[in-house]
Formats: sequence, structure tokens, C-alpha cells
Amino acid sequence: MDTMGSAAMTDTKRSRMDISNAPTSAPGAPPQDADGAAQGARTRADLLHMLAFIESLTTELDTGLSLGATNPFLNMAAHLMRQHLEGKPVTPSSLAAAAGVPYATAVRRVNDMIAAGLIDQRPKTRTGKSFSLHPSARLIDDWTQMSDRVRRLGERSFGGTSDRDTRDYYFGGSYMAGHSIQPPRVLHDPLTLPGGLRILVHGDPTFMVMDNLKRQFEQLIGCKISQRAFSIDRLHDEALRNAERRTSLYDIIAVDLPWIGEFAEKGVLLPLDEVLDTDRLDPGDFHPAGWNATHWRGRPYGVPSQTTPELLFYRRDLFAEAGMEPPTTTDAVLSAAREFHDPTAGRYGIAWNAARGTALGHQFMMIMAAFGQPVLDLPAIAGGFDTRHLHEGGHRPMLDSPGALQAAEYLMELMKYSPPDILSMSWYERVRPYAAGKTAMAYGYTLLVPYFEADPNSPAAATTGYLPHPAGPGGAAVAPVGGYAMGIPANLPPDRRADAAEALIAFTAPEAQKLYVQNGSRTWPRYSVGADPELRRLSQLFDAVDQMSWRDELQFWPRPPVPQIGRLIQICGHELHDMLRGITTPEQALRAAQAACENLMKSDE
Repeated sequence: MDTMGSAAMTDTKRSRMDISNAPTSAPGAPPQDADGAAQGARTRADLLHMLAFIESLTTELDTGLSLGATNPFLNMAAHLMRQHLEGKPVTPSSLAAAAGVPYATAVRRVNDMIAAGLIDQRPKTRTGKSFSLHPSARLIDDWTQMSDRVRRLGERSFGGTSDRDTRDYYFGGSYMAGHSIQPPRVLHDPLTLPGGLRILVHGDPTFMVMDNLKRQFEQLIGCKISQRAFSIDRLHDEALRNAERRTSLYDIIAVDLPWIGEFAEKGVLLPLDEVLDTDRLDPGDFHPAGWNATHWRGRPYGVPSQTTPELLFYRRDLFAEAGMEPPTTTDAVLSAAREFHDPTAGRYGIAWNAARGTALGHQFMMIMAAFGQPVLDLPAIAGGFDTRHLHEGGHRPMLDSPGALQAAEYLMELMKYSPPDILSMSWYERVRPYAAGKTAMAYGYTLLVPYFEADPNSPAAATTGYLPHPAGPGGAAVAPVGGYAMGIPANLPPDRRADAAEALIAFTAPEAQKLYVQNGSRTWPRYSVGADPELRRLSQLFDAVDQMSWRDELQFWPRPPVPQIGRLIQICGHELHDMLRGITTPEQALRAAQAACENLMKSDE
């Protein structure tokens, strides 16, 4: 993402969340190079490794000589950090026991650390008479920097580092490493939600990362978490059913960005400015396309938890071997698909969403955008089309336009170079053959990238290039922004809203977003997360999307979030599927879709 957002987080901008259990890199990611390794101990695995070394060294220094003095501050800091990294609670008595000095002395030293701002106390009960103890932001920062210095001192003294590493340490390397997003903090006041926090999400890789990390999240927010996951259509239906209930079953729900207008108009979601100060979200840190897509009538109804543009994935190695340039136009895509299409060898040109209904409807609208045509008659502005007045209504579908016809004919041409099961391919099915090396290209969201980047056996693991949707004649390259926001149901009881808002802030904070990426996600709605040097080393995807951001190619107008968008998508997905099956011509399919969509828009006015 755009590097103008700094990854150095000040105490005033930090979320109150504290998550730090991420591995060094996503499973299957390429190993870090020497420059990457020199950035320092920043992830959970690095910190635990250095923690074990410091604990062992401290034991040797304390016991190696007949005379010696235990350092209770170091021992307690180490204990706090270890328990924190492992998601385990710390009580005052357990911390005192870890000090290695008499209990009375340990209690005084604990109080000294609290007074110095190194320990945060979190009430365990409503009375506030008992507390759990956690490392403060200051202690986390101090420990991380100390770990980095200790590692570098060892390398300088005993080898294992290059001259360049040493130069970087003195001339900027250590400073730049400090701009990584640091392990965040626990909520000072635990959430007090009877029955725990209840979340409704989409069953995609990023939300599954959240589920895998549930234990750590529970430790950090101070209450139990229950998460239900559905496919995209079932998620939409369940959110609407939930809105009809007297009381919401969920404290937070995930919302596909195109649904914002519908859910706002139907009263499914609370406007966030009713339950929290939106400045606490640091809106300027979100990519504008993702942040603006969560607004309706000028008010925010969700916080971006995933900003995932749909891109064209292509095999750089195959293109290089064939002496072909990356395909930046639709004609070039067709030429490349023709070149690599060899069904007798089990290899095909390209995979994409062609399954009937929702999947194909989304795909067609995005392809239309690459031909310069939005699905509604939106006014053109510099860099795209104006979506600021969608709530005023009166829009006309544009499926009878030349751009729509060009997009439909392009899909018909893609059919010639697609796998035999293309008509049943949807979100994940299109990426599987690409990950297996059976197609040379695929249209796909960035959230699907782990399917091949995290698989060392995938031919596409380290050989994939990323492009915005190649431009059709009369159009321009565009990376249609998808993903999910997290919002609060309008029928959530008032006594749960404040805690739900705190959880929402925590789950969408830079620290949490970095954790998701380190555990396999490839979506990041914040500039600071995309600019984090640790994360940028995980995949060239970060730099590719960063460049698209600078070129203003990330846009959400290809699927404008009007209240009727879901039904518009369904109509397109059904009529175009008949076209792909050869039942109707492109002209016939578009005429039928135009008529149905016009009737829909008029009936809703």
C-alpha cells in the first residue's frame, strides 16, 4: 500500500489491543534475505528466540560466580513478555515469584515497574480489587529494541553478520527497523459482555486467521469469542435475518463492501459515529477506496477489515520463457491465453469467475470497469466515476452500452482458453488450478494469494506477477476493490454497544492487521500495514498494490454499493451464464439483463 502512511506507531495512535503471536513469515513464504534478517527481532518467533537466550544468559550471569545479585526487574520483564507472547495471564503473585528475590522485595519492585509505566493493570472483576498484569507499550518497545541490540552485539562479537549489516546498524538500519508496527497492547479494561463477544464473518482466509488466533484475541480483549462463518450469499442472508430479530445474535458482523448501501437503508447497521469517536480509528491510515466504500449518506457504517483488490495473476516464469511481456490490455490477455492453452497437456490459458449467479455477476461488473463502463450511469470524474451521490437514487443500468457488449464478448473469448469446468468456477475454484500450475493466468482477489504463495509445492509460489485488470479498448487499468468491513448491528442492545465498539477498534487496528498478514492473510486496508518493512518482505504483492495505489487504480465504483447491488449482480450472473453456455448471444443476454435491472431500479424508487 501507499508508503505515505508511517508504520511507526506512537503511543497516542496505538490501539489498546495487544497481539503478538505471529510467526516469522507466512507458511511457505520465501526465506528472508540477509537484508531482511538484519531488520531485527520483531515477530513473535524472533522475540521468543531472543527471550530464551536472554533468560539463559541471565541465569548464567546470576549463578556463574559465587557472588552475584539477581536483577528482579529483568526477570519480571522477561516473565511478562513470555506470558504475553504465549497468551497466558499474569497475576501479581506469579510475577513476584518470577522475580527471584524475597516476596516483599518483589512486591516493591512490581510497584516500581507500575509507577514507571512498564506494567499495565487490567481489572479482572467488576469490583476492581483484583488485576491481571500485562507489559505496557513502553515495556514492549523497550524489550523489542533491547532484543535487537543483544542480537546485533552477538553477531558483531561472534560472527554471523555481514559488513553491510554492521553499516546498516550504525547508519540507519536499526532506525528503519524501529518503524515496524510493534506488538500491540491488551485492552486496559476487559470487555464485560455477558456470553462473550459474538461475531458473524465470511469464511475466507483472513477471517479464518482470526478464528485460529481466537485464544490470543480472548486474552487480549478479556472475554470469550464466538465466531460463525458463512459463504458470501449465506452471510448476506443471515445478516438480513439477524436484522429482523428483536435482539441481534451478534455484536459485530462482517459486511461485503457492496452491501453498505443496502444495509444502511434497511437499518441493518448502526452508523459508527453513534457509538464511537471515528478519530480513534485513524481514518487517514485507511486506503481511501476502502474507507469511502464503508460510507453511506456521508456516515460510516463499518470499518475496513479487508481491502482486497481483484487483480490478474500471471506466471512470470512462463511469460519470460515465451518472451512475452506482462499482459496490460485485454487483447494481450487473449493472446497470452491462446499461447499457453494446451488442453492435451492439461494446461489452460486462464481461470476466472464463471459460476452462475453471484460469482459471474461480480466478475462481469469488474470486466466492464476495465472497458471504462460502470454498471450504472455514474458521472465521470478524474480518475474514475463519482459515487458520492449514490444515495440520491435515479440511476440507470448501463448493460445496453457498447462497453458492456465489449466486456461480454471478451468473456466469450476467454471461454475458448479456460479449463473445461470454467462454468462452475467461483472464488476459490478459479485459483486452485492456477496454484496447481494448470493455468498461466487467473483473475483473483489478493485474499486468495496464500493459496499459492504459502504452498512451497505450488509452481506459482514464487513466480507470480500481479497486475490490475488489463484495460480494454476505451478503458483503463483498474483494480476493483473488494473485501469486508466490520460493523455493529442496529438491533444490538445498548448495553453491549460500547464494548462492541472497543472490540471493533481492536480487531481493525494496525497491530491486528499486521498479525493477520503474518499468519497468512494478504489483505491490508491500512497504509501503515502495507508500508511495514517486515510485511513487505513477505511478498512482492505489497509493492505491486502500492504502485497501483499511487496510480489511483484502486477503485470501488466498479461495484457501486447501491441498495440494489446484490440483485443487480444476481441478474447479470444468471443472464451472462446463459450466454456463456451458448443459450443466448451477448446481445440477447445484455438486453434481458438491462430490462430486468431497469425494472428492479424502478420498482425500488
